[in-house]
Amino acid sequence: QGQLVESGGGLVQPGGSLRLSCAASGVTLDYYGIGWFRQAPGKERRGVSCISSADGTTYYDDAVKGRFTISRDSAKNTVYLQMNDLKPDDSAIYYCAATETLATGQAMCARPIEPSSLFWDYRGQGTRVTVSS
Repeated sequence: QGQLVESGGGLVQPGGSLRLSCAASGVTLDYYGIGWFRQAPGKERRGVSCISSADGTTYYDDAVKGRFTISRDSAKNTVYLQMNDLKPDDSAIYYCAATETLATGQAMCARPIEPSSLFWDYRGQGTRVTVSS
């Protein structure tokens, strides 16, 4: 049974950077599309960035475009989310999810990751990011 574990969250000042990791065990992430989602208090969970296994396309929500970068490290079986120039609005719990379903990055990020959704095969437990001075 596969498992995803997020790490790298924490407290950072505005303008700072963090790199989130989504490490997998029991599955090979190269064969999966990966999505990063976030949920802030009182807000819906939203797709932040996704990378497709079908065509390699990446997608970024407008709120993070130009500041966040998603990438794969096949040797470490890990997907990263590099977050630069962080803002207080980036504060949230960040989740990663993996799907074998072939789709573009944009289509992936449009899919909810709640357990009721059959689109995602694996979901992590989340890592908290707090951006505050």
